[in-house]
Amino acid sequence: MVYSLVNHTVLRGSAVPNQGVTDYIPTGIQMMGTPYLWTDNEGEGSVIAILDTGIDRNHPDLRSNIIDGRNFTTDYNSDPANYEDNHYHGTHVAGIIAAVANQSGIVGVAPRAKLFIGKVLTGQGYGEDEWITNAIEYCIDWTGPNGEKISVINMSLGGPDYNPNLHAAIQRATENNIAVIVAAGNEGDGSSATEEISYPAYLPEVIAVGAVDYAQKVAYFSNTNRQIDVAAPGVNILSCYPRGTYAILSGTSMASPHVAGFAALLRGKFFERFGRYPSEPELYTLIKYHTVDIAEIGMDTAAGAGFVSALPYLQAAPSA
Repeated sequence: MVYSLVNHTVLRGSAVPNQGVTDYIPTGIQMMGTPYLWTDNEGEGSVIAILDTGIDRNHPDLRSNIIDGRNFTTDYNSDPANYEDNHYHGTHVAGIIAAVANQSGIVGVAPRAKLFIGKVLTGQGYGEDEWITNAIEYCIDWTGPNGEKISVINMSLGGPDYNPNLHAAIQRATENNIAVIVAAGNEGDGSSATEEISYPAYLPEVIAVGAVDYAQKVAYFSNTNRQIDVAAPGVNILSCYPRGTYAILSGTSMASPHVAGFAALLRGKFFERFGRYPSEPELYTLIKYHTVDIAEIGMDTAAGAGFVSALPYLQAAPSA
């Protein structure tokens, strides 16, 4: 059994600043320096799979970026065509990744990336390992209407038990150049000296993401262990919510999609320079390179390589 990884809801149905005037860039996205990467690429060329509770397919900030989807759960009488979000978690995650720039609401990390929605969690926020395994296998084989392939999978979910079939599916995904990005988990006790383990985040093939607050301090609830790769904003995150609204949530569930969207931007930058997209190992290296230390120097159990940021890109860019 697995479950969604929201720590708590701060405010539902919250108002968006500048509503109806321009897109609001959420604080976490600004904090990462993401807008500096939008000059030539906003995620176009990448399809990101969100394995979660589904999506509000009619949300004005999301509907134009949904390329396809499938229900792997028993919700909606197991109808594979119905991947509507009957919770809220998946919609919030989707907004962080790819809310569109449409002069209203919010904008996501990669506003021109396309989304494949895999509903693997029920309306109660729970799911089965088999559903997630099937969804990953489906993502590997999926081809879009114009030959698109999935390049990133985001899983803001976790559970206490290791599952060999799920592990094998993740291994196959990475072998097929799909980066698998996973929320670290919310069982943290505020101490980096103790380990809290959640699967699939603890698997070596995934990119495990911890949560930080707006002061770039690791959130008290964020799991710490030797498999944490990077950290991203995960406290008081404003994003999309069902019925076309918005809400503020906290959790490593919110941190992981920041990195998934960032991965799409890095893929675009790589393509601009080399004329091809990076392999999964290359993308993993790029993500870890685009970090700043916020805890111990080098790799640590709380933030891994550090806080994901555009700063290394800006420092490496030639001056005008």
